[in-house]
Amino acid sequence: MQPYYSEKNIIIYNADCLEVLPQLRPVDLVLTDPPYGIGRSWSGNGARREYEDLDWDCAPPDVETLQALLGISKQQIIWGGNYFALPLARCWFIWDKCQYGLLQGDGEMAWTSLDEPLRIVKIPRVDLIPDGAWHPTQKPVKLMKWCLMRALQATTVLDPFMGSGTTLVAAKQLGRAAIGIEKEEKYCELAVKRLSQEVMEFEKAEIPVPVPLITTEKQPGKDLKRFNKKTTESFAEEAERRGAEAKITFAQWSNLLNAGLSRGKTMDAIDDLVRERFGGRIRDLKVSEYDEAVELMKK
Repeated sequence: MQPYYSEKNIIIYNADCLEVLPQLRPVDLVLTDPPYGIGRSWSGNGARREYEDLDWDCAPPDVETLQALLGISKQQIIWGGNYFALPLARCWFIWDKCQYGLLQGDGEMAWTSLDEPLRIVKIPRVDLIPDGAWHPTQKPVKLMKWCLMRALQATTVLDPFMGSGTTLVAAKQLGRAAIGIEKEEKYCELAVKRLSQEVMEFEKAEIPVPVPLITTEKQPGKDLKRFNKKTTESFAEEAERRGAEAKITFAQWSNLLNAGLSRGKTMDAIDDLVRERFGGRIRDLKVSEYDEAVELMKK
């Protein structure tokens, strides 16, 4: 796929992330702020300014997208994680906005896969002013730099819901290689404008070049229901409908991870166990293999 923009260690794709993710090599870290699926209820009358309604927050990431994000990266920091069905986490990030009682929230939460205690960072929401409020839910560059500093070993960063490019700006300032994916061209253009103002030098970190994917399978996520509160079909019913040879559902995948993590296993150890027993990644397990995998996690 042809990038919308590229420079030294920075690549932007103007596309749906489900079209790009299967073509990327693994990265060290996913740092992103996806749509929460709550529409404009996040703003009330306290929004910073009026924004064009592009329906970008009408639904959260679907099941296949969440699986893909965890599968393509070693570590993950996902803002708004409290809105999504993600595995149990030891470490949550809390952004204290230092202004309380407004129509907007006093803070925000990020789900992480990091193995450390909960962390709270105080960054006034007014720190967005020097950044320029380009996007309706834009995070401060200072916040994203703080996140990156919590993952010091991550030299390659992916933001599949890039928005106006704050993650990429933060990565560039810290010398990290970064990939951004955004389906709205308007925000891709804004991200390029912001990045062009940055002149920081990079450390030696190679960008993972996309590898062409040859497959006859349907593109992931196209025939799955949106994972939100309006979904009425249970995961168990979906699994039965799709058949025992289908891949495990997101709920089953999450249960497996939680079963392993609750017994002191690391994410790498869980992945190694599954590869050794079933010959593939945990997210590729079949429904017929689920019970055996659960017992394996309990050992």
